[in-house]
Amino acid sequence: MTRTGKFLIYGATGYTGKLTARAAKAQGLTPILAGRSAEKLKPLADELGLESRAFDLAETEKLDAALNEVEMVLHIAGPFSATSKPMADACLRTKTHYLDITGEVDVFESLAARDAEARKAGVMLLPGVGFDVVPSDCLAAHIKRRLPDAENLIMYIGGLSGVSRGTAKTMVEGVAKGTVTRRNGDIETLDGLHEDLCDFGAGPKPTIAVSWGDISTAWHSTKIPNIEVHFEVTPELKGMLTLPAFVKWFLGLALPQMILKRQIDRQPEGPTDAQRQSGNAVLIGVGRNAKGDTVRTRLRTPEGYSLTALTGLAIAKRVLAGDFKAGFQTPSLAYGADFITTFPGVTREDLNA
Repeated sequence: MTRTGKFLIYGATGYTGKLTARAAKAQGLTPILAGRSAEKLKPLADELGLESRAFDLAETEKLDAALNEVEMVLHIAGPFSATSKPMADACLRTKTHYLDITGEVDVFESLAARDAEARKAGVMLLPGVGFDVVPSDCLAAHIKRRLPDAENLIMYIGGLSGVSRGTAKTMVEGVAKGTVTRRNGDIETLDGLHEDLCDFGAGPKPTIAVSWGDISTAWHSTKIPNIEVHFEVTPELKGMLTLPAFVKWFLGLALPQMILKRQIDRQPEGPTDAQRQSGNAVLIGVGRNAKGDTVRTRLRTPEGYSLTALTGLAIAKRVLAGDFKAGFQTPSLAYGADFITTFPGVTREDLNA
């Protein structure tokens, strides 16, 4: 088959997939919608007047045939710990650009290790094109620009509300793994809780260290050797992170994982339209050098799922227009620290300019 100049959205029937597919249609784009279930794809494809393809990632011939129709895939079907490798394998085989919306540190690292393969194939591997990690990666690059000799970077993220089923399943998978950070350039697991305070704009709020994609991507984007990411504390987050070690180990086993994910499937698909429209996120980046010089920058963005659809599609359009860099990339390496500021509802403020 000849390539059409179109792109594929794989995972189009999930919460974020449907948001992205509808946003694509509203922008005049004509992606091919894809996923495992033809039954779930048909009503969405009919609603939007778009083509669809149904296949499992294990169906290699169907996967390769679908990718050979397009220039690029926007991969939205998580958990990416299971789905990233087969999709990336297929993209390298078929010389198709790969985008995804992961926030999983291990996935970023595994794709970074395939940089040489991607360069040889002439394709871009760009994971994390959604809220994970476009705003935070661009903020990290901006901090590095402000303080080129920064040795420490802390990212604080607040204002997050409801999560989709897919995000919840990814969080469940990470319960047993512990919280990771970057120390002297290496990824390490933290001992105990790392708690702090951050003023997101309305007084100090408690925060807690989490495993966020920037532990990987901010390193690749800036080479700052020490990186930690904190979320504003919620009761649910602190409850999960403070579970005893033996409980975390047990919850990481196959049977408890299956039970927890089945319970998640009974929950609402994700935040309501009203919640998304009224929500917003605030990110604070703090960089320090060896002398103790410090810079702080605040970034305000729309609600995370809404922003994911916007940033993912904006990058897709750039790739289709030929604006890409072969190999493994991060959002800021591919499109610059100021990329995030091009979206409506985003403001960036240097707090100690």
